[in-house]
Amino acid sequence: MSLSTEQTLTVTQWVKDGATLSEVLKRILEEFKLSMTYMDVRFLVDDLDLTLVDHAPKADASDVSKAPPSKPKSAPDATDDLVEDAEALPVVGSVVIDLDHVSLIPGAIASGSVTFSDGVTGKWIVDNQGRPGFTEVIQDGYQPTPEDVQTFMQELGATLRQKGMA
Repeated sequence: MSLSTEQTLTVTQWVKDGATLSEVLKRILEEFKLSMTYMDVRFLVDDLDLTLVDHAPKADASDVSKAPPSKPKSAPDATDDLVEDAEALPVVGSVVIDLDHVSLIPGAIASGSVTFSDGVTGKWIVDNQGRPGFTEVIQDGYQPTPEDVQTFMQELGATLRQKGMA
């Protein structure tokens, strides 16, 4: 899916005005009535050679007493690393996947959970031959939409690459 020249100029202005990727994604949906994934918007910003504004306050490295206290970590959660690595979580209506820290499923090299755009959840695996598949989907006979499958595969590939597994 591509944007018109006018839409591209509008997105460029939003980014120059300091919009985050999540804000751009939301505005594209609201103003252009176009559904894009978070990664699509990320690639769009990269393709337009735009630089996002960092809204995080800069820490003064010269005085460690000003550093905010770090929160203690309890048992690791499967989503902790993904949330820390992502600038923002995808908006409602997109496919969200989580990667298990340890896969206990025989024959699986990776596994996790998935929530499709319509809210149906399930488990996914990648077997030792590199083939992805779904297990334990909460709705019997459920088939995700072709768009959800494509988004799932993109998100899965990005997550596995990020973790050094692909």
